[in-house]
This record gives sequence, structure tokens and C-alpha cells, in this order.
Amino acid sequence: MNYDIANPELAEAGARRVEWAGRRMPVLQTVRERFREERPLEGHVVAACLHVTAETANLMLALRDGGAEPLLCASNPLSTQDDVAAALVADGIPVFAIRGEDSDTYYKHIHAVLDHAPAVTMDDGADLATVLHTERRDLEVIGSTEETTTGVIRLRAMASDGTLRVPVVAVNDSATKHLFDNHYGTGQSTLDGIIRASNILLAGQTMVVVGYGDCGRGVARRADGLGAHVVVVEVDPVRALTAVMDGFRVMTAADAAPLGDVFITVTGNKHVLRPEHFAVMKDGAILANSGHFDIEIDLASLYAESVARRAVRENLDEVELPDGRRLLIAAEGRLVNLGAAEGHPADVMDMSFSNQAMAAEYLIENRETLEPKIYTLPEEIDERVAAIKLAHMGGGLEQLTDDQKAYLAGWQEGTS
Repeated sequence: MNYDIANPELAEAGARRVEWAGRRMPVLQTVRERFREERPLEGHVVAACLHVTAETANLMLALRDGGAEPLLCASNPLSTQDDVAAALVADGIPVFAIRGEDSDTYYKHIHAVLDHAPAVTMDDGADLATVLHTERRDLEVIGSTEETTTGVIRLRAMASDGTLRVPVVAVNDSATKHLFDNHYGTGQSTLDGIIRASNILLAGQTMVVVGYGDCGRGVARRADGLGAHVVVVEVDPVRALTAVMDGFRVMTAADAAPLGDVFITVTGNKHVLRPEHFAVMKDGAILANSGHFDIEIDLASLYAESVARRAVRENLDEVELPDGRRLLIAAEGRLVNLGAAEGHPADVMDMSFSNQAMAAEYLIENRETLEPKIYTLPEEIDERVAAIKLAHMGGGLEQLTDDQKAYLAGWQEGTS
């Protein structure tokens, strides 16, 4: 079997993590049991470019139980858990991912999974899809899935300019993905990464959250819950107003820059923190990113004006500026929740990866009718995922009476 990982001897430790995560993923286990019986992915190669974590490993196992031949490469150079990669290889699933790999190796690994001529591809950030549409146009695939907001933005841009040549299921747009993964998952795991990297007390700190989408809102609410003073920076007036109504101060990045003790970018855009902001930040301010790519903070400009750089802790680098101020960069400006921590809890990824598994099934089942555009999963799949999760969490779902159904379907009945 062809693969490229850091250390195969880590497999036993990785297998324990995979098993533990699986115990927290009841929805995916339900999907996996059905897949085992029905084998809806039989004979299809599925190439995934996702974060190589214990949760992702459980998705790969579910795909294999569904009859697929899964392969996995990393969607971020710092997110790979080397022991998990080893565990998957030991279980017969090819993995091409090494934590800390350089850019050349990262793209070499993307090409490696594409070399297996996949029928379906899975993406987190659309790097694999981009290579498929540029350097590997020789390949014909049934379709692709996309896990994250940044990737969906890129793919919609491709669709808009007529470049997209395969149907794509935007898993990120499923309610059981973005409402839970983005809000609850990113909210908790981002702060987990910052705490692991810095070991600071968040209570009493002024935390500037740049971006107030589902991810930013989750980060802000959890920071507030831990006693931080939260400031929000946002370009969208509705989201900005929502932040005010949620109890946070909202201001421009220029006004927030001198106030922040910790800055967290979650925008999906580039250079939202720039030299004019660095110039007025406090000595000791921490800069972290929870957007998909490492371009939200203009680190190239920051490093260019620095007089010294050094690692002060694992996943925390200090940059000294000419005036003596020091700014601290968490996880090299990459996804802090995966670069400095373990990413989203399995309880959240349970729903996201159940959607991913069923998105692959959906693409294969409907391959004759799908066009090269962006799709969302049918609402009934979203509701099925939510219902299974609710049941496993001990919740009960109320049912409409026949009378209530008739009332909702009609218009004649008003006040009595």
C-alpha cells in the first residue's frame, strides 16, 4: 500500500484516539451500520483532503464500510495528528499527511490521492478541488463535497466565473453542520487552542473577534462566558448589529487594535489585521487565526518589519518590533484550534461527518442528473441527522397532531 506518514510505530496510540472519538459519534456510527448493510459506495474511490484527526479517521472507516476505497491527505500542514495517520495506515487506509509538512509536500500529497483516480473527492478549504480544476483536469470525477465556509466561498467563485466542472455538495451549508460545527465547535476549540498555546487566563482580557459569522459568534460567546471583555470587528451591518444586540462592543479594527489583549480572526478573508493595526497594538498582544487559511493576519508584513523572532512556547512565537514591543503569534497564524489543539470535539464532528458520508452517497446515487454547480444536502438528510443526535442526547421530539397538520396546511381558519 502506498502512503506517506511520519511514523508508522504510532499506530497503537492513534487507534486508541480513534476508538475514543468513535464513542462520541453516535450519528456516524448509525450511518456506518447502514452503510455496512447497503454498501452504497461499492467500488468507488473516495479521495479526501481533510484535517487528519481522530474524528476524520472515523469518517474514513465509515466510507470503507460503505464499500468505498478511501484515501486521505491533509487540508492544513499543522492539523495532522501523526498517530491517527499511522492508525489508519495500519488499518489499510492510505494516508498522505505529516504534521508540519512544507508547502511542496502538502501539494505532493494532494496529487498523491488524485493519482488514484477518485470517483468522489472531499475537501476542507477547496485546495483539492482547485488542483483538480487546474493541474489535474485529466481526471473525471462524479462530484465533490466541501466542509468549510472558506472552501464554499472559493467554489462559488468558481461556479460564478464558469470554471466549476463538477457538482459540489456544500456540506458546510447543512444546518447540522454550520450551526453546530461552526458555532459550538469553533467557539470552544479556538479558545482551547489559544489556552494551550499561551496558558493565559481569559477572564479580564480584552478579546477582539474579527468576523461575526457563525464561527465568530461562537468564539465571542464562549470568550464572554469565560469572563473576557469582547470587542467585535465586522464589515456586515446586520452581523455587526447582531453583535451589539448580543451585548458586545463593535468597532473598526483601527479602533480595536490598541485595546486588544488577544485578537482572533475568523473572516475567510485576507489581511484583516495589517501593519497599521500592528503599529498600535499593546506589547504582549496575542494574534490567533481560526479562519481556514493563514492569510487573515498579514504575517509577511509583520515579519518584514520585525527585528527578532523566537519561539517562547510550543505553538507560540514572539515577534519583536523596532520600538521594543512584542507581538505573539499562535500556531504560525494557521488554524489555532487544530495547530495548537485537537480541533472540534467529536460530539460536533459527528454531525458534520455524517453529512459528509451521506453527501458521497448522494453524489453517487444522483450522478446522472447532477450538474456542475453547488448543491446543499436535501433537508430530510439534515433533519435525520439532527433527530438521531437528539435521541442519543436523551431529547424527545414532539409530534404534530393531525389537527395541527391540517391547520398549518390551510388558510381559512383564523380567530374564533
